[in-house]
Amino acid sequence: MRSNFYRSIAAMGLTIGLAVSAHAASLEQIKKDGYIRGASANEVPYSYMDESGAAKGIGPDVAAAVLKSMGVKEVDWTVTPFGSLIPGLKAKRFDFVAAEQNILPERCKQVQFTTPNSSYGEGLLVPKGNPKKLHSYEDIKKDPSLKVAIVSGADQLDFFHGLGIPESQIVMIQANADALSTIQTGRADAYAATELTVAKLVQGSTNVEHAEPFTDPVINGKSVRSYGGFDFRLEDKELYKAFNTALEAFKKTDDYKKILMSYGLSAESVEAARAKSTEDLCAGK
Repeated sequence: MRSNFYRSIAAMGLTIGLAVSAHAASLEQIKKDGYIRGASANEVPYSYMDESGAAKGIGPDVAAAVLKSMGVKEVDWTVTPFGSLIPGLKAKRFDFVAAEQNILPERCKQVQFTTPNSSYGEGLLVPKGNPKKLHSYEDIKKDPSLKVAIVSGADQLDFFHGLGIPESQIVMIQANADALSTIQTGRADAYAATELTVAKLVQGSTNVEHAEPFTDPVINGKSVRSYGGFDFRLEDKELYKAFNTALEAFKKTDDYKKILMSYGLSAESVEAARAKSTEDLCAGK
């Protein structure tokens, strides 16, 4: 089956560049074909492939429910590095992205974001015992000798720039799966990511911990909170509108809340995702 082929490739963490860019991203054509092409960054708990090659996480789980309500039963998933999600979407390697990418003004110029699907704060992964006593991104700025790792293309780079943290203190890695070795080998003193990413990395490890307490960064007088959404190509207006309308309806249900909370989001974060508008986020509000 086509889906098994995609999933077996995705499970190996490869970006798929198949010659299928002619696949029309219209709801009518998708229903006719019987599937839609989705992209994951393989980052737990936002979007990832389990050991069987099935897509899991906040994005894929919500997407599956929304697409089912639209009459689309199958998603062929591609796994690609976080920094390749928007370029891959624009190049028509897939039809939508379900990686809970933060809705930011610069990204809104490149893709269409749906209504927010999730909301989450920031965090730091540090060695056990937190030897450098780090409790905020601002703490990194205070000591020029410190190094902090982030995933290439992730939002944290914008946060660091906003805080005035220089490139000389930033270590780029390809995926959050590389964070543990980066910290344990001393290549970086900490790994910056969302609170959920850090919490998941800590599970099962005795060598690292979540820096607690942690204070979210304040940039331009505003405390940072991320809002993740699905993204579509700018030209695929009909598909985007259909999906977004179905997503807005699903967000009002208990099933939506159950999915998000099953991955560790608090009830407060669920309500934050329900309350915020994409228009405000794209405007930087």
